[in-house]
Amino acid sequence: MRAVIVWWDLRESGQTIASLRDFLRDEAVDRFSALPGLRLKFWVSDRENDRWGAVLLWESAEAASAPLPNRAAELIGYPPTQRAFFDVEATAEGVFSLARLAGRGLALEG
Repeated sequence: MRAVIVWWDLRESGQTIASLRDFLRDEAVDRFSALPGLRLKFWVSDRENDRWGAVLLWESAEAASAPLPNRAAELIGYPPTQRAFFDVEATAEGVFSLARLAGRGLALEG
């Protein structure tokens, strides 16, 4: 398995966390839900520091190296400020009450 973490510093962009939430609802969540080899993607925001990003968990290094939709970079106006790739050493799932993770988060629930 392979993990990828991507961050954008939005201070130089016309986009905001609120406008990028619209992007998630309108297109990004559905687009990434159909990607082969993607186990999980969650988008994260840091309002205090005006940052936007995502964490992706891939089934394999091959899947993680496939070309991705790059609409976020197009909207933000520049490539990610930081991108890091990691080997996954172990995974665990805790005890939880939510039946599914899909459809959760501020952009989709609020």
